[in-house]
Amino acid sequence: MRIIIDAMGGDNAPEEIVRGALEAAKDFGVDITLVGKGEEILRVAERMGLNKFPRGVEIVNATDVIDMDDDPTAAMRTKKDSSMVVGFTLLRDGRGDAFVSAGNTGAILAGATLIVKRVRGIRRAAMAPIIPNTSGGFILIDCGANSECTPEYLLQFAHMGSLYAQDALKLQSPRVGLLNIGSERTKGTTLQVEAYDLLEKAAADGGLNFIGNVEPKEVMNGVCDVLVCDGFTGNVLLKALEGVAGFIMAELKALYLRNIVTKLSALVMKKHVGGLKAKLNPDTIGGTAMLGISKPVLKAHGSSNAMAIRSAISQAMSSVESNFADRLLENVDRMKIGENTAE
Repeated sequence: MRIIIDAMGGDNAPEEIVRGALEAAKDFGVDITLVGKGEEILRVAERMGLNKFPRGVEIVNATDVIDMDDDPTAAMRTKKDSSMVVGFTLLRDGRGDAFVSAGNTGAILAGATLIVKRVRGIRRAAMAPIIPNTSGGFILIDCGANSECTPEYLLQFAHMGSLYAQDALKLQSPRVGLLNIGSERTKGTTLQVEAYDLLEKAAADGGLNFIGNVEPKEVMNGVCDVLVCDGFTGNVLLKALEGVAGFIMAELKALYLRNIVTKLSALVMKKHVGGLKAKLNPDTIGGTAMLGISKPVLKAHGSSNAMAIRSAISQAMSSVESNFADRLLENVDRMKIGENTAE
């Protein structure tokens, strides 16, 4: 198995990207292709004390970089020798099994769609991170790839998320919820109301285990396994959860350092608090799967460190092993979509 890494994508590239990739190659025994400015990649390896790369690790030189503030579609056209475009081309041509980047989210979506292509019949690719909660975790789809959606898109997201949950969460019949401001079926905008009707019909036909609307205050309580929403709303929810997690950990730290009694309590609770911190740490999750693309593509956090890249590569390996794109293609007919899917 070979994983293609965008060595120049992200706030901490190439230093942390290369370090994480080389750690993954060592720990997982996976082949790695680092795409980017070869001299900079080699300098990182030298700082790690490596005279040569481990067996199975190679560099594919790319002279350009797509920056975080670049226009995604324009960058795909004008930066043909960027690490991202070259990496996607390698994936398309079968020179790797999955692609990981911490770079520009819009450019990753554009490149995955334009170069690697969507699974036939899928109207929009969607980002689907696994969010920890009281029942272990739930899949949030979409969390930022599609700011504007139709009810039909949300129906497909539900199907894709349900299939993904069967693999990623090991669930036979994942519970699918629709993110909304209330549990009543008439709540929300026209998008939510019409999507509810489509999801309910899919459930009646046996295609989904749809449980209805889910309010934001309930998502961490394990009420559903797949939470469906448009990308704008999903991104707001995701960042709010990240902020709350950071706030809780900061407050706990301040509490334990308050006086001698709380400091002693901290020693007793150190192991358990460490476990909670690891559970809430996005670096341990690594990447967000881009569902609907014909080959595995993972978006790592823009500020990913070496640990996060290592985790993203592990997740990419699991995606390859699950053959998710093939399973998605086999189930497209169940998604009740129209004939015109090339938009």
